[in-house]
Amino acid sequence: MTSASPLLKIGTRGSPLALAQAHETKRRLAAAHPELSDDAAVEIVVISTLGDRVSGPLTEIGGKGLFTKELEEALQSGAIDLAVHSMKDMPTWLPDGLKITAMLPREDPRDLLLVDRARLGAVTRIADLPQGAVVGSSALRRQAQLLFYRPDLKVVGLRGNVGTRMRKLSEGQCDMTLLALAGINRLGIDASVGTPLGHDEMLPAVAQGAIGLEINRRNAAAERFVQALDHSDTHRCVAAERAMLAVLDGSCRTPIAGHAKLRHGGMITIEGLVAKPDGSELHRQSIDGKASDSLALGVELGQKLKQQAGDGFL
Repeated sequence: MTSASPLLKIGTRGSPLALAQAHETKRRLAAAHPELSDDAAVEIVVISTLGDRVSGPLTEIGGKGLFTKELEEALQSGAIDLAVHSMKDMPTWLPDGLKITAMLPREDPRDLLLVDRARLGAVTRIADLPQGAVVGSSALRRQAQLLFYRPDLKVVGLRGNVGTRMRKLSEGQCDMTLLALAGINRLGIDASVGTPLGHDEMLPAVAQGAIGLEINRRNAAAERFVQALDHSDTHRCVAAERAMLAVLDGSCRTPIAGHAKLRHGGMITIEGLVAKPDGSELHRQSIDGKASDSLALGVELGQKLKQQAGDGFL
């Protein structure tokens, strides 16, 4: 017997990765709540965001909120009950009345190095890229770190979903690009198309690999359903990273990277960096402490980076 109308409406962007994340959320909801196990009980609603409709560097057309505004408006109006986001796309501050109730277990947060193997062969490290290689990336975080270590590289803008960027690489529009390994894994693409980079080579974006589930605070039914999906370790680490980001007033206009990892014995390590977009200056720090103090540690790390960078850097 099917439901007459859906009990829960999930809002998502329409890209293949966003849809994969929405379907993962739907599967987890069905597993956690018997009343949502019928396929018709949960509806996936595709919402086009401005970020999906425009081209060009995000820094010039509005930043991260371009991928969330329409979804959040649908939450506020009640058109959807739940929005599924890549947490790295989320602005530092949420609109009044909305909250991230749960985060799914984090995927691998590393970046994946992809090169045009026909021209470059099996290059697996940034240090081994040929002099003057053309890098396709529109992420200031990636550009800044690449140019800090390899100022000889030439960076060109490269936007689009995972498939689009892989196609542009194969067409020769650039010699190499970087993609989030989490997206590759969630799309079921063989990760051997590239090489994962360690954090010493490329520190990830804050919250990379994490999926956040956002609701309207007034929607008690949605909150009850969604709370059961929360992965507390992921939530703790991402919240610490975003606490650091908030201190740095992070936006798409500032190259900022960060990653938190829980350690044995109830400890946590948080790494962070800020840089100039052209890679001419980069400041990096890490902090260790009790996992129970993760938010305060994230704030402290942000303050240390701000102090190290100096007045006017951000």
